[in-house]
Formats: sequence, structure tokens, C-alpha cells
Amino acid sequence: MNNHKEAEKRRRERINSHLDHLRTLLPCNSKTDKASLLAKVVQRVKELKQQTSQITDLETVPSETDEITVLSTGTDYEAGGEGRLIFKASLCCEDRSDLIPDLIEILNSLHLKTLKAEMATLGGRTRNVLVVAADKEHSIESIHFLQNSLKSLLDRSTPTDRSKRRRGLDRRLMPLT
Repeated sequence: MNNHKEAEKRRRERINSHLDHLRTLLPCNSKTDKASLLAKVVQRVKELKQQTSQITDLETVPSETDEITVLSTGTDYEAGGEGRLIFKASLCCEDRSDLIPDLIEILNSLHLKTLKAEMATLGGRTRNVLVVAADKEHSIESIHFLQNSLKSLLDRSTPTDRSKRRRGLDRRLMPLT
């Protein structure tokens, strides 16, 4: 019987220790009762889950690899528009100063109107997510033209595997004339 009382006492102490730790993590005082504290913890976890889902829904965090996606999302009839075809294009690559002007040039040359743009950079990488509308005259083939144009934009980017050390080595290996 004594062992059971001691085990129960240790269990309560462990629970109370964890509750005290939770009180230090949340904006509440040391007098907050257990039920109120747990309600605050549940609310905070819900808030954090919502924030996390919003971040991942944006799909703007750059990845380690070069990526292009172009998807048709429908027409703007639903929004009272003119029936233009709407695309969502995403480009992930190395960040560079000429990227935005090149993207604008591509969109203009394809007669695409930008409806929404999101950009994120992280560690020298960038992800651009664009929602664009095609003119009525430029229908479904705009997807292919946009995808090919973005691919050629990636192909024009500076190679990532040529570090300064490698470029220096290349110069030293060049034959002298």
C-alpha cells in the first residue's frame, strides 16, 4: 500500500512540474488553475497549427532544387471577369538580380497580366509564385509558352556548381599561349 501512495505522489509531482513548465511558456500567472492552463495550451496549439498551415499553403518557401510549375486554375468568369484563362506559375531557383526584370519581360512578351505575385528568398534561393491571366486571344497554349519561357530562364541562370575555387582552378588549367 505504501508503494502505491509513493508512486501516486511521484506521478502528481511530475504532472505539476509539467504544468509549471507550461505556465512559464504561456502568458499566465502562477495561480492559473490547471483547467484554465490546459485551455490556454489548447488554444495556443491551434493558433500555431493555423500559422503553420498558412505558411505551407503559400508554397513560397524556396526549395533546394530548381523547379517550375505552371497550372491552369480556370477562368475569371467566376469573379465577373472577361473569361480570361488564369494560370498559377511557380519558379524556384538561385536568387539573382536580373530575375525579376526577366520575369516581367516574359510575362509582357506572352501578353499575360499579373494578378498576384508572391516572392520569398532564403539562403540565396528564391521562389516566385505568380497568378496571371491570359488574353482571350491567347488561350491554353499560353501554359506551354510560359512553361518553356521559364525553363529557358532557368537555363540562362549562372551554374551553381562553379564555385570561386573551381573558377580559379579552371583559369590555372587553361593553356598558356
